[in-house]
Amino acid sequence: MRVADQQAGAYAEFESFVAGAAGRLLHVAVLLTGEPEAARRLLAGALARTYAHWRRLRRDDPYDYTRRELCAAFARTGWRHHGGTGVLARLNPAERLVLVLRLYEGVAEEVAAAQLGMPVERVRVLCNRAVSVLRAVGAGA
Repeated sequence: MRVADQQAGAYAEFESFVAGAAGRLLHVAVLLTGEPEAARRLLAGALARTYAHWRRLRRDDPYDYTRRELCAAFARTGWRHHGGTGVLARLNPAERLVLVLRLYEGVAEEVAAAQLGMPVERVRVLCNRAVSVLRAVGAGA
């Protein structure tokens, strides 16, 4: 009976985490994909992987893990999400990913580079290029 109680407790903790973090994570996914339905699918997969590792993650930062899973899934499938809608539609998937991590989520360059498996300079270049494109769009170019 104790194992069942532990599983119920872990599930309740996970539900609580989802209740608190799902809105922001969904917004990240929508910014990345530009498509609400694709964003929901991406987030569902990331949350499923988070739940699969919940016992280990609940001591760490489950939000960070879920965001990394979400971004990794987008990086693998980003070519499917070219365009979309919204202001970020003009950016390529790599630019969107870096911009969302750096500016929306506030992830440091070094951390973003490590999570994405690219050099810090590449993250910096992609972020600067994305900001330039958005500034040009805002200026009417």
